[in-house]
Amino acid sequence: MPDLNLLITLDVLLAEGSVARAAKRLQLSPSAMSRALARLRETTGDPLLVRAGRGLVPTPRALALREQVSRLVQDAHAVLRPAQSLDLAQVARTFTLRTSEEFVENFGPALLARIAREAPGIRLRFVSRTDKDSTLLREGSVDLETGVVDPTASPEVLTQALFRDRLVGVVRSGHPLSQGEVSAQRFAEGRHVYVSRRGRARGQVDDALQALGLTRQISTIVAGFATAIALARDTDLIASVPERYTAHQREGLHSFALPLTLPPFTVAMLWHPRLDADLAHRWLRGCLREVCGQ
Repeated sequence: MPDLNLLITLDVLLAEGSVARAAKRLQLSPSAMSRALARLRETTGDPLLVRAGRGLVPTPRALALREQVSRLVQDAHAVLRPAQSLDLAQVARTFTLRTSEEFVENFGPALLARIAREAPGIRLRFVSRTDKDSTLLREGSVDLETGVVDPTASPEVLTQALFRDRLVGVVRSGHPLSQGEVSAQRFAEGRHVYVSRRGRARGQVDDALQALGLTRQISTIVAGFATAIALARDTDLIASVPERYTAHQREGLHSFALPLTLPPFTVAMLWHPRLDADLAHRWLRGCLREVCGQ
């Protein structure tokens, strides 16, 4: 297999027409450059540069190669050079985002408006995120994910925080908890809808109530926050949902701070390192950060 580094050597030799000047330009010794010229002659089967008086002149083959070699070297430099700019108007790509329906409903409109304005050739494909497995990111079938970061997530996946959130209580207008102070006792005495994508029967709210010697009645278990809010809208069920994550779905309902001590949590975006330097992907991540930070 030919040594492609010889292309750079040949390009400089043909441009300088001198072994000494070519050696200086490439920071090689004259003897090393002479050996490189010998290898080039052997590889091409042509003398390439021949002595004429005190200098060297190119052979017809060398003259024929000069423009082609120069173009190849320039193209190689362009390929290996870090990408500096991106013409968003010319980008035509589809990015797959794995997230929840609530995230799409709350942040999707602003994100899509930004894309339509700046990069109309970019299309987003949203797929549901039902677990925290990062296999799809590693395989490349998903370009970006959002969600609460699992401490046990794969270390090869990159993450960046989008916003902090907290759980709030949600009830229909006219519900008893929509009036007066909501104590832990009043909260526990109501009937609740619990969100668990894995079908679990209790969570951190129940642990916090237990620490106070209280137990709530979970009447219904659903897989998503939007479903829980829809049930709370038309029943007496109490839903505990993320505040920012569900702002759109909670319109027209009564929301209240939970009478419990619960830590806030961070919603982040996740992506695979192979896309970290991709300019279009980097731009999309920036859009998501700005949309979620509004």
